[in-house]
Amino acid sequence: MQKKYIVRLSDEERAQLTELTRKGKAAAYKIRHAHILLKADADGPAWTDERIAASFSVSVNTVRGVRQRLVEHGLEAALNRKPQAHPSRMPRLDGAGEARLLALRCSTPPAGRARWTLRLLAEQAVALEIVETISHETVRQTLKKTR
Repeated sequence: MQKKYIVRLSDEERAQLTELTRKGKAAAYKIRHAHILLKADADGPAWTDERIAASFSVSVNTVRGVRQRLVEHGLEAALNRKPQAHPSRMPRLDGAGEARLLALRCSTPPAGRARWTLRLLAEQAVALEIVETISHETVRQTLKKTR
């Protein structure tokens, strides 16, 4: 089968990919994509997609996708994962909701309590109609990212 996207790496790109694979300090998928590109190089080993897929335990479609992203969008796009087009779900709290939750956290706790707990903050956020429902874990993550 004729390859639609032919990988031809420059000397600088080849050196950059080789360094990335030898250091091993990047994410595993990024190192794997670098290996794929090095083996797919038409001026280098020029392995087939099937051989690359078998060698690195990925699907042939992954190899084709990495190859296509390199040709169409460049080296950085080929090394990194494709960003999500649409998030899986909308966040519970928007900016205003986060601000109200932080203001609630900074206020004095209810009578009989020494401090705010995550569950207490979640219950109070629902009572004040900041959100319809919220878990204590979402409250924790929101407070953690604002430190």
